[in-house]
Amino acid sequence: MGRVTERRRTIRIRDGAITTRPDTLVAEEPLEIRLNGRPLAITMRTPGDDFALAAGFLVSEGVLAAGADVRSIVYCAGAKDDGSNTYNVVDVQLAPGVPVPDITLERNVYTTSSCGLCGKASLDAVRTTARFPIADTPRVRVEPALLSALPDRLREAQRVFDRTGGLHAAALFSEDGEMLDIREDVGRHNAVDKLVGRALRQDLLPLSRAILLVSGRASFELAQKAVMAGIPVLAAVSAPSSLAVDLAAETGLTLVGFLRGPSMNVYAGDERIALRAEV
Repeated sequence: MGRVTERRRTIRIRDGAITTRPDTLVAEEPLEIRLNGRPLAITMRTPGDDFALAAGFLVSEGVLAAGADVRSIVYCAGAKDDGSNTYNVVDVQLAPGVPVPDITLERNVYTTSSCGLCGKASLDAVRTTARFPIADTPRVRVEPALLSALPDRLREAQRVFDRTGGLHAAALFSEDGEMLDIREDVGRHNAVDKLVGRALRQDLLPLSRAILLVSGRASFELAQKAVMAGIPVLAAVSAPSSLAVDLAAETGLTLVGFLRGPSMNVYAGDERIALRAEV
């Protein structure tokens, strides 16, 4: 759609010198996700990969588990006065036989680029039952040196960040360190949803031998999204939250934080990290 970035006039001050020039900014627009025609959620996102974003969101909500669960994903008619499509409303139609969740005011959620899912009735409503229990998957073993190399590879692949400096990124890597996919978005939870949604539509779930790397902190929501997609290892360049660590410990997720160069903290699931010394 060509709306990933936008240009805005800016005044630059450098060492006392003042100039005026256009600046490239990351685009941020609302996306309403509808399920079988009924509004479910609104997220502030960077336009692009909207169908994957919607599908990935529904994976994390426990609605979808396979590509065959989706009958169709389409843009709805926009709200402009002239009738033109805004490409900011997506409707996901479930395949026959797929259970439709109860869409109530409590379940109806508003998501933002900063906090992810908000407005849940309680923590219990967020702890959705996983379709792909991580503890049941073959054990992945990852060398610390392999993990250490991933943030640089993520940064090198962030094309839009190079132009704007304002995007989060999430990437999937194989257990051998091969980059499988990368997505950028103004919200890191959206970037993860885009990855998971693309995997769903390619019938690649569960991602039971993948490593998920995110460019910021590891929140409870990101840990939940990893668990719901069957991803055994979540690594972040910044800190995890206490709830993320709790969820990782409960579900068997390997959670790594402060991944910077050769340094990292392993908060849960250390059995998947090939440690050379007893700790």
